[in-house]
Parts: sequence; structure tokens; C-alpha cells
Amino acid sequence: MPSLTALKSEPGTRSEPALEDAFDRLVAEGRNRLDRPLLPLLATGLVGGIDVGVGVLAYLVIDRATGQPLLAAAGFTIGFVALLLARSELFTENFMVPVAARVAGHGSWIQLLRLWVVTLVANLVGGLAMAALVDAAIPGLGVTAARVGRHYATLGISWRSLLLAVLAGVVITLMTRMQHAADALGPALVAAVAMSFVLVSARLLHSVLDSIFMFAGLLSGRADYTWADWAGILGWAVLGNVLGGVGLVTAVRLLRVTHRVQEERARHR
Repeated sequence: MPSLTALKSEPGTRSEPALEDAFDRLVAEGRNRLDRPLLPLLATGLVGGIDVGVGVLAYLVIDRATGQPLLAAAGFTIGFVALLLARSELFTENFMVPVAARVAGHGSWIQLLRLWVVTLVANLVGGLAMAALVDAAIPGLGVTAARVGRHYATLGISWRSLLLAVLAGVVITLMTRMQHAADALGPALVAAVAMSFVLVSARLLHSVLDSIFMFAGLLSGRADYTWADWAGILGWAVLGNVLGGVGLVTAVRLLRVTHRVQEERARHR
């Protein structure tokens, strides 16, 4: 294993070789995501929502049984382990990879917007299906789901809720960066578990995850919030997630390999 010193840039170099290799991998995968046909794109997003729904189920079961939110948050991480191993995707996982490819001159902004919109809608449909299954199969979780969902539904449109969404975007995009820098499955799993635990235990505002909690509460008939409340907080969460993931993580990371970005763009002119 290289030493910490070896991983750092030598004085006068433009960037670390490891950063350049990671950038090349991001661009290659991002190009594939931008070019993905509609049906596979829908399927990947749908399964992503279902995978996170499994984590939500684990959270609700543990929370109801123990009354310990931190323990429940640890159980939730199984949803992000499923995302990694099943190679499904969340809307927020598409901030670094395809954006890097687009900035490097691949695809188009329309393709990037299509990727985001289709993945988000598919995530929400998959999450809604899982919430409906949970409510029908285990109705005793309704009270817990309504309580958890209420926290997110009643955050309102405020600076605090926006910052919670920004932090969620930062956490998930950093997870994506860590996983793409890993050459083995073990470190990637560690990133999935650690970052998803932070996301849920800190009760950050994540557009897909929080929607599934709210769906479960709404479908149970025990929620004291409405579908309009969900729609309002969803839009606010999406804005904050994009600001955090693209503005505070992806943009800064790309600044470290600006010469490689310029080289890629020059190759495609």
C-alpha cells in the first residue's frame, strides 16, 4: 500500500496520478450513464428506489422494536449496501459521475437533465411501491412511519431545511467519490455503510429517502401531513441536494484536475 506521502502531489505537479485515474474512471462511467437507453435507465432507477425501500423497512422495524433511532439508522444502511451490490442508482448518485463526463465534453446538458429526471421519478415510483407493500404487509409500522415522515414533512421551506438538503447532497456525492476511488469492494462497502448512517442518523433532507418515509406514513392513514406537504418539501430537497452535491463536492473535485478536463474537452471538439 502506498504511503500517505506518496499519495500527495510533488511540488510543481498539476495533480496526483490517483486523482487523474479516478477522473478517467468517472468520465468513462459517466459517458455510459448519459448514453443509457430509456428502458434500462427506468429499470435502474426503479430498483434503486426499491433498494432504499428495503433500508426504510429495516429502519422502521428496528425503531418500533427498540425506540433507538441510532440503532435503526445502522439497520437502514442495508439499503445502501443493496444499492452498491445490485448496481442500482439513486438520483443523488448521479451528481458527480455524469457531471464529470458532461464537463469533460461528453454528451449534452439535455442528456444530463434526462438522466436526473428519469432517475428521480423512477426512484420515487419504486419507493412508493415499497411503502405500499410495507403498509399492507406490516400495518403495525404505520405509527412509526407517520412519526418519522412527519419530521421531514414539517421542516417547511426554510434556510434550515435547505441546509439539511445541501448536507445530504454533500454526503451522498462524497460517498460516490469514495466508492469510485476504491479499487476493491471492501472500501466501497465501508463508504456505503458509513455515509448512509450519517445521512439517516443526522436526519438530513434527502429527496428520495425522506419521500419513502413520508409515503409510508401517508399510505398508513396515520399521518397528520398531506401529499401537498410531501410535494413541497420534495422540490426544496432536490434543490438543496443539487447545490450540495454538484456545487460543494463535484465542482471542487473537478478543480483539482482542470488540466485533464481541458484535455478531454479538446479531444471532443
